[in-house]
Amino acid sequence: MTSFQPAAVAGEAPPADSVSPRESTADAPTSIARLNATIRDFVAQWGTVWVEGEITSWNVRAGNVFARLKDTRSDAQISIRIWSSVRPRIPADLAVGDHVVAAVKADYFVKAGDFSFAVSAMKHVGLGDQLERLERLRVQLRQEGLFDPSRKKPLPFLPHVIGLITGENSDAEKDVHRNAELRWPQVRFRTVHAAVQGDRCVPETLAALKVLDADPDVDVIVIARGGGDPQTLLGFSDERLVRAVAAATTPIVSAIGHENDHPLLDDVADLRASTPTDAAKRVVPDVGEQRALIAQLRARATTRVSQRVAHDIAQLEQLRSRPVLRDPDPLIERRAQEVWLLAARSRDVLGRTVDAASRRTAELRASLRALSPAATLARGYAIAHRDDGVIVREPADAPAGTALTVTVDRGAIRAVSEGEVASVPDASRAAGGDGARG
Repeated sequence: MTSFQPAAVAGEAPPADSVSPRESTADAPTSIARLNATIRDFVAQWGTVWVEGEITSWNVRAGNVFARLKDTRSDAQISIRIWSSVRPRIPADLAVGDHVVAAVKADYFVKAGDFSFAVSAMKHVGLGDQLERLERLRVQLRQEGLFDPSRKKPLPFLPHVIGLITGENSDAEKDVHRNAELRWPQVRFRTVHAAVQGDRCVPETLAALKVLDADPDVDVIVIARGGGDPQTLLGFSDERLVRAVAAATTPIVSAIGHENDHPLLDDVADLRASTPTDAAKRVVPDVGEQRALIAQLRARATTRVSQRVAHDIAQLEQLRSRPVLRDPDPLIERRAQEVWLLAARSRDVLGRTVDAASRRTAELRASLRALSPAATLARGYAIAHRDDGVIVREPADAPAGTALTVTVDRGAIRAVSEGEVASVPDASRAAGGDGARG
């Protein structure tokens, strides 16, 4: 796009009939006619500039065209006039929504104080250039992962409410409603109408998407249009709309209906339908098909259950036909005899084991009794030991006056040693000197 500068620059003397802010005061104001003339003369010095934009209005009056151009990247707009003498030099098929480049020159009308631009040339923006920009955007969005299958949300099997964004009274709206209701008569829609081409397409579609995505009753959203040429479908490749669809929490179906040069909306949507009719068929199940499927599953289940019952009955009859089940008494009697023999053998082995253990216990008890000091004490002997626990084994261990404890068979007594005696009975020596008579 060519930039331009006004011919008059700061410091340059204005025309003779112009007015400057220094020349007008509250006491000596200038006239509106002189002010407008000053503006006209200043604007007249601007040259022609080529601009790019989208036609947002197009009104023909007396052979002249009064229109508006909107910047494709912002909300900036300008008013343009195409005089009847220029119209033969511009394409005859220009209309609202077209993307164009125009040669415009600023024009200020003194009488009405209107500012506009006169068009000297206008043409469509090359579709190839637009498609090239779309492809660059497509590559960028793909690199960001907005087209990845992993991020696409599954559609509900039977949505309670379908959100529909389409043109008012459009064929696309009728096709979606008719085909969805044929498949599932109880289906419900919440439709928000939006422009499907032109400068209102993107903002209105964004607003409708925001409303439906925030509705908790809406289970899936269909954006539908009945096809069109690539030029009229550019709104559905707008980056703002594409990113809004990617950020939506509700599954979205794109049903633009254009197979070739499909818009970016098709790539980012959770499901791409070839036409609005195809969208209705893929969003809503067919009640007839579902009933047939249920009948098929019921028949299959009945067959499987019948086969299983018949198989189990055959197995049961086979078991009942075995000899052991026809007459189980001999088997029980045989097993009972085996149990009785095993029990008798167990009692015999257990009795012999207990007898041997009793005899061994008696032998050990007798040996223990023979070796026990208690047996010696029971025969009338005693054991004497000092208070420090030393057993008295000879007279020197208990000199006269030594306190002793004498243990006998049934208790113990205290005694005091009177020293060694002259003689010891033979029985005491026979005892090995281990004790003393109490």
